[in-house]
Amino acid sequence: MTTAHPFSVRIVDWQADGAPLRAIRRAVFVDEQGVPEALEWDDRDARSAHALAVGADGTAIGCARLLPDGHIGRVAVVRPWRRRGVGAALLLWLVDLARERGHASVVLNAQAQATSFYRRHGFEVTGEAFEEAGIPHVVMQRPL
Repeated sequence: MTTAHPFSVRIVDWQADGAPLRAIRRAVFVDEQGVPEALEWDDRDARSAHALAVGADGTAIGCARLLPDGHIGRVAVVRPWRRRGVGAALLLWLVDLARERGHASVVLNAQAQATSFYRRHGFEVTGEAFEEAGIPHVVMQRPL
């Protein structure tokens, strides 16, 4: 029997589950996209809710975070798992969590090349393009 989603998503704690979260972000942002380590790590991780996706074998395959102010960020999926619904599942978990926490909307800084992905999930561009870590971005928002 084939499973539609051979992975699961759960909310995890930065202190307890930081190792797999860091490994995914290092692989995607630092190694693959060339984001400097000094820009990738910040004090917001300890204050954020983190979603972690794991494959059926328990391997960490994707992550994202929700800041206390309703910003979603650091959405990352390891290359072999892209275009298999992992990013969407992570995003929707955090949208639901933001709604549960009483946020009226969620905001994110999307890499320009990923705007169509976020549009498919109800986000709209709300600001001018800007550069972050040498990568073009736009601010996007979704009402809840």
